[in-house]
Amino acid sequence: MTLPALQNTGVLYRRILSQFPQDISLAFAYGSGVFKQHGTTQGQMGNMVDFVFAVDDPVTWHTMNLLQNRKHYSILKLLGPTKISSIQNDHGAAVYYNTLVPVDGRIIKYGVISTESLIDDLMHWKTMYVAGRLHKPVRMLVQNENGKLRAALVGNLKSAVTASFLMLPESFTEEDLFLQIAGLSYAGDFRMVIGEDKSKVANIVKDNIQHFRILYSNILQDCPQVVYKPQQGRLEVDKSPEGQFVQLMALPRTLQQRITRLVDPPGKNRDVEEILLQVAQDPDCGSVVQQGLWKTVSYSSKKLMKMWKGWRRKPSLSQPS
Repeated sequence: MTLPALQNTGVLYRRILSQFPQDISLAFAYGSGVFKQHGTTQGQMGNMVDFVFAVDDPVTWHTMNLLQNRKHYSILKLLGPTKISSIQNDHGAAVYYNTLVPVDGRIIKYGVISTESLIDDLMHWKTMYVAGRLHKPVRMLVQNENGKLRAALVGNLKSAVTASFLMLPESFTEEDLFLQIAGLSYAGDFRMVIGEDKSKVANIVKDNIQHFRILYSNILQDCPQVVYKPQQGRLEVDKSPEGQFVQLMALPRTLQQRITRLVDPPGKNRDVEEILLQVAQDPDCGSVVQQGLWKTVSYSSKKLMKMWKGWRRKPSLSQPS
């Protein structure tokens, strides 16, 4: 199975992408500058366009990009590509952002992440920073033949479905599912409490139901844990302890670890499988999963915001968006 890609990338995206070194394993555009969000008045192409580039060799890529686009970088450019790559890999969510960049008549921001770090986040949800963006529809621009990356992209979508099943009731609508999926990466994000538009998740989903269907329909049809009725737009999921145990065991490693720390008393050190079996039988299983997500996302968002404030004049490290 391959990740569905929305084809018609358009001349705008190709022109922008042509301004950068081409050694990119994955590139996508995302956000309200790409997909219309309910309640916005600027329309699909009115906002700043956000990109993420995954590269196999960050030092080489930044070396080439500094030669082509030195003005894109903050004062950190003086440290050189090796140090920039070290900052990218060792801090925040392993993403280095250049922001407020004028390219071909548009203002963009773009994040650079190593292919290895991207695969790790997709598989394990260590930060859910890029993985969370890829739970929602994006405009795929480049996707090479890296089999491990392709498998991780699909695995990330399956994990989003599984985590959402655990937090939903036995019967629900497609829109309920897509709202839950779109909200995963905002669970515990303090911006949703103190500053971000509280209806952001609903706005993302409302005008993009069809894009979510394209992204998830094959996974839902193939999933043995759910009865999917696309014509009615409804789903029924297995909420038995056995079914929930299977779902918990399929969650990404970091989320499983967060859940076990919430449930297992310090010093007891029980086996993960034993703890998840206990959670599967808990009537509040969904709430425990929600708390685990909250721990993951809140830790990442606070850490990233703290780092971003340190570079406020022109932020370059992973930052909220």
